[in-house]
Amino acid sequence: MSMEKRVLAVFPHPDDESFGVSGTLAMYAASGAEVAYACLTLGEMGRNMGFPPFANRVTLPGFRRRELEASCQAIGIRDLRLLGFMDKTIEFEDPDLLDERIGAVVREVKPELVITFYPGFSVHPDHDACGAAVVRVIGRIPRGERPVVHAIAFSHGCEQALGKPDVIRNVRPYLKQKFASIRAHRSQFYVPGISDGGKKISRELEERFGTERFWTYRFD
Repeated sequence: MSMEKRVLAVFPHPDDESFGVSGTLAMYAASGAEVAYACLTLGEMGRNMGFPPFANRVTLPGFRRRELEASCQAIGIRDLRLLGFMDKTIEFEDPDLLDERIGAVVREVKPELVITFYPGFSVHPDHDACGAAVVRVIGRIPRGERPVVHAIAFSHGCEQALGKPDVIRNVRPYLKQKFASIRAHRSQFYVPGISDGGKKISRELEERFGTERFWTYRFD
């Protein structure tokens, strides 16, 4: 299997990278690829404040930024871009501004692979708007120069609409990094067997988190 050497993940919130793609990003980072992550917001409107709560509405953005940085360190991402948008407003942002900021990162990173949400099939309005902006930006690149886009979909009925995912990755060798990424977002998640720092990975956790699925976005 050929491995892309420049990979860009684009998601709207800190923690969007953890459950669905951190194993894949860790795999690329371990292979020596340059892995960049453009995060649109700091997730400052999130409802969770910790388990038990340790943050509040004022302090949450700072916690979430540090959690994101810790997650990237766990995965092996050295290039984190914070794009400065407001949480839960991506669907209302000026599309030209979204495209400009995401496009600037794409032009600088020159990725061979872009990973984002599949627009219309990712449940949260910020997810869908982020994915739509990425697709617009990549779609303007000439076909011969265009990076591949792998999209995450998990809405109800997505397989009926899109078919089965065409990229299925076994990330069991990278579960240590994936679980460290999940643990990093301690204001948002508590996952038994992961958040409590258990050293042994159970078969149940391997089955639940050991595979990551993507759809290759078709522009034509």
